[in-house]
Amino acid sequence: MKKYETPEEEWHDLLAGTHPHFEHKSPLRFIPSSPRCKLCAAPFGRPGAAVFRRYGFGPWEKHPKICKRCLSGMEAHAKTCPGPNEQNIGGAEVELSMLFADVRGSSKLARQMPVWDFTRLMNRFYAVSTEVLVEADGIIEKFVGDEVAGLFLPFLAGPDHARRAVEAAQALLLATGHGSDEGPWCPLGAGVHTGTAFVGFVKASTAGDFTALGDPVNITAHLASQAAIGEVLVTNEAFTAADTAEDGFERRQLSLKGFSIEAVVLSGGPAPAAIGDDRAP
Repeated sequence: MKKYETPEEEWHDLLAGTHPHFEHKSPLRFIPSSPRCKLCAAPFGRPGAAVFRRYGFGPWEKHPKICKRCLSGMEAHAKTCPGPNEQNIGGAEVELSMLFADVRGSSKLARQMPVWDFTRLMNRFYAVSTEVLVEADGIIEKFVGDEVAGLFLPFLAGPDHARRAVEAAQALLLATGHGSDEGPWCPLGAGVHTGTAFVGFVKASTAGDFTALGDPVNITAHLASQAAIGEVLVTNEAFTAADTAEDGFERRQLSLKGFSIEAVVLSGGPAPAAIGDDRAP
């Protein structure tokens, strides 16, 4: 087993998917039944789940295709190596791709709709966003009001995490009705960026505090806020990393609160401007 000098070095390899831990095949794969944790093969279905969930192998809220035990195991690995470490902080700087998407004109929608109808709309948006991101092996970093933030890390999404993030953004637009004859049932704009940020646990050693911090996160959030209804704005870094074939896509120069960014504009289909959002086409 590789020896690490600091917890940060081990965290980096864990998040990047290059840790020796990932090379071992788990014996849990022989215990019925599917679906299973993508990392340790712990069973999420009966009969195996009836026993293993008692020991922390239940699905993780931020990505139900991996188990909570794997997250605590990653943390335990990092704690065993020597070197300095900050209290209640476990993580490292690692390259990842991020997807932010939010509802355009949500304030106006809330005023126009009965409160329960708007609540059902947002609940449907949360459910669809979760389904799309999890299917693409993205981690639900958080829901904030009318916005979803997803992280695509190498240990889960693989080395082509940028492509997975771009495809997830486009799939999310399709899932919310963009490009359909009826138009979107939930008007969205999205942003995708690839960069190096801190990823890990902050404040407390629980899965609920797993997050990403740094300029790349801020860039992605600002990028999503500039996307019109039915648009995915993708930075050059993410577009290049995704190895997307250049095909005459529109490019847009943006000033994002101190960042000058060139973004490629991808579309989920035509969206009506009648929603009332000032960023609508």
